[in-house]
Amino acid sequence: MAKRYQVLLVLSLLSMITFLDRIALSSASVSIMKDLNISTVQWGWILGIFTLAYGIFEVPTGWLGDKHGGKRILFRVVLWWSFFTFLTGFSTGFLMLVMVRFFFGVGEAGAYPNTSIVLSKWFPILERGRAQATIWGASRIGAALTPFLVLPLQKQYGWQMPFYILGAIGICWALFWIFWHKEDPTEAKDIKPEELNYILANRGLPVVLTKNKKSNWGIFRSRNLWMLLLMYICYAIGAYFFQSWFHTYLEKGRSIPKDQLIWASSIPYLLAAIGCFTGGWISDKACLRFGKKWGRRIVPMIGLFVSGICMITASLLTDNLSAIIILGMGMAFMDVTAPVAWAVAMDLGGERSGTVSGAMNSAGLTAAYLSTVLFGYLASAYGYYLPVLLIGVVVLLGSFIWLKIDAEEVLL
Repeated sequence: MAKRYQVLLVLSLLSMITFLDRIALSSASVSIMKDLNISTVQWGWILGIFTLAYGIFEVPTGWLGDKHGGKRILFRVVLWWSFFTFLTGFSTGFLMLVMVRFFFGVGEAGAYPNTSIVLSKWFPILERGRAQATIWGASRIGAALTPFLVLPLQKQYGWQMPFYILGAIGICWALFWIFWHKEDPTEAKDIKPEELNYILANRGLPVVLTKNKKSNWGIFRSRNLWMLLLMYICYAIGAYFFQSWFHTYLEKGRSIPKDQLIWASSIPYLLAAIGCFTGGWISDKACLRFGKKWGRRIVPMIGLFVSGICMITASLLTDNLSAIIILGMGMAFMDVTAPVAWAVAMDLGGERSGTVSGAMNSAGLTAAYLSTVLFGYLASAYGYYLPVLLIGVVVLLGSFIWLKIDAEEVLL
């Protein structure tokens, strides 16, 4: 296996762990709410506080990765969030759980921007869509596996046990990473010369990296960047519904029996994994045929449009099976956007991929935080169908913003 694909495999495993840790809380939501006497509105704050902390620290952690390298920052990131994953199992009430999830978000911030930094150094430009597709597809597989891991464990040992296990897994990954990975392919002794030459000639970075001597903050004068941020806000509001409220929506909003929740929670993520893999692959192929501007634009534009229609439709259906299938299709089409958006952030950012991708994710996370908290209030006041419908409308709007994003513009 080529060395860059080994790096991709290890990062994909991390992406799976990332979403196992995130979705574990949502999968155990009803048990935790009952055991700790937490209301629906309070649960919205618990889910939202992680997103808020994640969003606040995303840009600084991406900037640190640009300055110090993705290897060291990813090591710190994974150790930190694994500790607070473990600590989640010791939570005894609303206040403690809010604090733990806030610091969990602080720790996990920068995971994907620093992954992008690693990919920008190890992958040629026209392989980045597929590389990001693999990373994000792995995250969805991790999310799909979460109910199969969390629900049986919490049934047998209590809701705390999955968090102890997941925390230990993250620490093991971090220790392997710090001793195995090399920051730049030029430092790897086991890479073949022809692969090294191919990467250096096609990754779009200087042969000798400049250590980011230019100011990062001038990039925020770019209208193109602001359009990317606005699009990602629309995408993230949709994506974080599935990561935060979806399991609770099925159990409380649609009264899905507990013995059916595992499959009902997993199907959308399995379809989303297909969407991620397909989106990145098609986008790379489209770039070869139509150029990078339209190759990066057309695939996610269609995906968000179809996804928005699916979510709006599902919110109005009374049949549970039909709604779950259509929501799964909606998530699959929505997630063709994820790898393409992150590939565009890498294309625009160059040596500042961490800062640009961090800014994009921070914008999305801030909006996702607000929508996650608002979802709890709307669900309590009007039922679960209305917030799902509104999220579908936002996702639909995101598709049109892609018309204003040009992946060929490198931020100076």
